[in-house]
Amino acid sequence: MLHLDDGKANALSFELIAAIRAAVAAAEQDDAVGAVVIHGRDGRFSGGFDLGVMFGDDTSRIIELVADGGDLVRHLWGSAVPVVAACTGSAVAAGALTLLGCDVRVGADVPCKIGLNEVAIKMVLPDWALMIAFERLSKRHVHRATANARLTGAKDAVDVGFLDEVVAADRLLDRAVEVAAELADTLDPDAYRRTVDKTRGEVLDRMERQILADRAAAPG
Repeated sequence: MLHLDDGKANALSFELIAAIRAAVAAAEQDDAVGAVVIHGRDGRFSGGFDLGVMFGDDTSRIIELVADGGDLVRHLWGSAVPVVAACTGSAVAAGALTLLGCDVRVGADVPCKIGLNEVAIKMVLPDWALMIAFERLSKRHVHRATANARLTGAKDAVDVGFLDEVVAADRLLDRAVEVAAELADTLDPDAYRRTVDKTRGEVLDRMERQILADRAAAPG
């Protein structure tokens, strides 16, 4: 289980992204691990990328952080073990994209905001982010969720496609662990990996090319 808690917004910094990827990679190499749970702190799953970088004046660092975030989402979506998100509250921007990279997303029934607010804050979603959004969000909602930057509460996020189910906050972690245990107990690891390659491989390959192109555009 990965518990995210920086006492603030659970911002996706270079360090946090690297730590999550390392933990998932370790789980993939451990035959005793059949699934991973990513759990936020009370009221906050993740507020998105580190704003200290995103609103800074170092273009190269901004591009690298966003590309690292793309690698994280791609790693989650292509993981050799199922990943379950326990969404404890608000998940916006890169936090919402992280949800889209997880196999199953269980949300807490609490007041929160979930979605992609980039356009509202004068940002354009990178190609890899649009790719995973169009792959996972409901076709009825994808344009409002991306171009219109619409945020929703937890229950509406199920219909949009950011979450799969919502439970009482005091049941969230137990339910996420229950889902992960069921996946670990019922799925054959090799068959899971091969099916992920078949069903997600094209999207993962396109995301990889898009992320590499973004990195190549960094100055210097």
